Amino acid sequence: MSTKDKIIVALDVESCDKALTLVESLEGHANFFKIGLGLIGKGGLELAYEIKKRGFNVFLDLKLLDISNTIKNAVSGLCEANFDFLTVQGDPQVIKAAVEGRGQTDTKILAVTFLTSLNREDLDQNLIKPGEIQTLASSRAEKAILAGADGVIASSKELPMIRANPLCMTKIIVTPGIRPTNSAINDQKRVATPSEALKMGASYLVIGRPICQANDPLAAYKKIKKEILDT
Repeated sequence: MSTKDKIIVALDVESCDKALTLVESLEGHANFFKIGLGLIGKGGLELAYEIKKRGFNVFLDLKLLDISNTIKNAVSGLCEANFDFLTVQGDPQVIKAAVEGRGQTDTKILAVTFLTSLNREDLDQNLIKPGEIQTLASSRAEKAILAGADGVIASSKELPMIRANPLCMTKIIVTPGIRPTNSAINDQKRVATPSEALKMGASYLVIGRPICQANDPLAAYKKIKKEILDT
């Protein structure tokens, strides 16, 4: 897998026009893009179809959560476009429904463990049982894989423990909260540099604002790529 295949550029911008401009500015370098809920209400789903039609890989990050029948029907419709990755919440019943809805398409179902914007204090407020986040995330990842997920979304802090689990050793782990050296962490609480995350076992890195908000996104992308290659 080449370096560019490991970097998923999160299209964290205000409009689909800006997102498409960003995709075009990175063409020939980046080939994997993430569209999340921030753009869905602004035409993001149509944008995802367009980007996929142009031959790019698309990660549709919707973090779906609902009753099983609704999840199955929603995923069935979304997977008609053969998006590469689709996220659902890591509840086993949600994952099972998503896998059923995916059918014979190639879309990979990825389960969210815990958002990288959360820490233990946040989990306490959300009434999540006591324990270290790393331990809870590893347990959640294991349950997700047992339910049929192709992989999980997990921060760099949980990577070593998840990778040590025999059920997760060969599964996809997509890691958000990636901040190149000397970058601002913004609202993230569990972060790592690109090279750190890859060394700990990440399959793919989600990088948004350090690229999208740069004065020169292509230069920023190339700098991150070089940082990875130099380590």
